[in-house]
Amino acid sequence: MTVTPDDLDAAIASVTDSLREASGRDWSAAPGTGDLDAWRTAEHLGDCLISYAGLLIARPPTPRFVCFEAVADRAATPSEMLEFVTVGGGILSATLRTAAPDVRAYHPSGRADLEGFAGMGCVEVLVHGEDMARGLDVTLAPPRDVCSRVLARMFPEVDVTGVDPWTALLWATDRTELPGRPSRAGWQWRGAPLSEA
Repeated sequence: MTVTPDDLDAAIASVTDSLREASGRDWSAAPGTGDLDAWRTAEHLGDCLISYAGLLIARPPTPRFVCFEAVADRAATPSEMLEFVTVGGGILSATLRTAAPDVRAYHPSGRADLEGFAGMGCVEVLVHGEDMARGLDVTLAPPRDVCSRVLARMFPEVDVTGVDPWTALLWATDRTELPGRPSRAGWQWRGAPLSEA
């Protein structure tokens, strides 16, 4: 199962469409990921997506991230934060579509290929989107086929047979528990190609 830029586009659309319901609320007062509020989580998400594109373009010769950080204007509204996420996703998606097929770039989880970066982008969008949605009392309903492809590519070690793909992705990233299955605390995805066992 291949994760594509189309999957990233679909993940971004599903998350931003759902979060738009809460655009009239104070995101700085709503929980997000970890110690971040929803506003800061959206900023982190936009930065992640743009940073992944930067890694694919720069391909630093040493194992490191590109030395920049994308930040939002402090006065940005929730709607403008969703715009920031959409732009970040669009930059990564365009980079994935135009890069040579054999491009590889650094990530701590392994030198990732294009499919790995598409998968990482999807995981970032979906799980940080879920963190924000919980804090803002919004329900996400991402495309299950996208969740299935992301699980197969980014978490090949997990067996989630018979589990709803969205629930399984939340479990794989330690956002929910599954009866009879171990905790996923300290989880990590696989950035390197699956062929490199």
